[in-house]
Amino acid sequence: MLIQKTSLHTYFETIPDHKINRNKKHLLCDIIILSILGVLCGAESWNSIETFGKTKLDFLKTFLRLPNGIPSHDTIN
Repeated sequence: MLIQKTSLHTYFETIPDHKINRNKKHLLCDIIILSILGVLCGAESWNSIETFGKTKLDFLKTFLRLPNGIPSHDTIN
């Protein structure tokens, strides 16, 4: 599937991901964009960002890679 790149991707892809390699199951850019969209849609906690992501998964997959699905609230935090 072709992923549509947004201006958010252009900006946030430049941020280095300092997680340990074995812990890199989710792309940092995906986590940041998911968090921004979740908060804009009313999410007020890490749990509610995760819930937003799971609820809108099909939509989010049109522009986020999400290689391992929606990250957990602990990963988002």
